[in-house]
Amino acid sequence: MGAQLRVYKQKISSAQTTKKITKAMELIAASRIQKAMARVRAASPFAKAVTSAVSAVATHSSIDHPLTTERADIRRSAVVIFTSDRGLAGAFNSQILREGLELAELLRTQGKEVVFYLVGRKAVGYFQFRRMPSAAQWVGDTDTPQFSTAEEISDAVLQAYRAGGDNDGVDEIHLVYNRFVSMMTQSPESVRLLPLEVLEAEEAPAQAEVYPLYEFEPDAETVLDALLPVYVQSRIFNALLQSSAAKHAATQKAMKSASDNADKLITDYTRLRNNARQAEITQQIAEIVGGADALSSGK
Repeated sequence: MGAQLRVYKQKISSAQTTKKITKAMELIAASRIQKAMARVRAASPFAKAVTSAVSAVATHSSIDHPLTTERADIRRSAVVIFTSDRGLAGAFNSQILREGLELAELLRTQGKEVVFYLVGRKAVGYFQFRRMPSAAQWVGDTDTPQFSTAEEISDAVLQAYRAGGDNDGVDEIHLVYNRFVSMMTQSPESVRLLPLEVLEAEEAPAQAEVYPLYEFEPDAETVLDALLPVYVQSRIFNALLQSSAAKHAATQKAMKSASDNADKLITDYTRLRNNARQAEITQQIAEIVGGADALSSGK
């Protein structure tokens, strides 16, 4: 019985230590979420303005720009997968990897070759373990993404896109990342980045809103050449920020669940320890009473 009590005490102590760690990680993730969401809100006006400008040029000009015109024969597709550098975030990384691989399988069924670009150590480790090739990798900047990382990713995918599928490049670019919906929900999202799809042009203006007429200087093609790289950078940076906020939310949710499970373990082991202690006391009393009875009968 004494050995059993020691085992239960050790398990209770281990669960209490685990709870301290998970509770601290939960609080850290909660503080980082607010900063991550503030960065998303701060970057949104610029991304919206760039998107409107690109939409205006693409809508009100008649040029066939390489970045806005879909190619007749799409042979190779780039899939950029955004994961995190660290784990302990529940299904955050597994669901985005599954989403990226499902998209790749869909593209292959359409006769396209898939080229992967990986962001985050979890994606890099997943592909290396399965010996799957990738064109480029970026690690170490997923918790608090910097714009320089978005510029590096943008330069790499744009260079591949301009080269084209016939010259070991790509003919289209897809982004796969977790979008922050709420503290409890992080939704995997797949978007085609290039060729550009101008969704704003399909929306009718509001009754009191009139779209202005545009004049481009020096010309629409030069304006597109300048705007589209900035547009791609802003979209990729937004994906990085969304993924960062979603990761912190997933970490907080996972650590809260771990803390609750630790509480349950402590309660269960405490009850088992109390039962074992009570059984030990009962056994000791029975032995004392039995010994006393034996002494009484011996007289």
